[in-house]
Amino acid sequence: MPTLPNCPSCNSEYTYEDGNNYICPECAHEWSQVEDQAAGDDEVIIKDAVGNILQDGDSVTVIKDLKVKGTSSVVKVGTKVKSIRLVEGDHDIDCKVDGIGPMKLKSQFVKKV
Repeated sequence: MPTLPNCPSCNSEYTYEDGNNYICPECAHEWSQVEDQAAGDDEVIIKDAVGNILQDGDSVTVIKDLKVKGTSSVVKVGTKVKSIRLVEGDHDIDCKVDGIGPMKLKSQFVKKV
């Protein structure tokens, strides 16, 4: 009997297969078997707000007004950010925003272009 992976969201061991997806009955998280195989054991997959997989060098668009900590500046909705770099941590995108400078963003507030 093949061993199914634990849920990446809640780490539940009760996952099951449904076609080409894995599903967690505890938190209702669904993910593709292809993504799971491509990820390997050590690789972390970072997704944008709509579920697209992000990679270094991608361009993204900000989907929410973001206040810049320590200043009165705001990164407006629709701001395009080019050549992102993925990093580990809470803010998982390292980038340079035109007019503001270098900053870190959370992937949940961006959409891949």
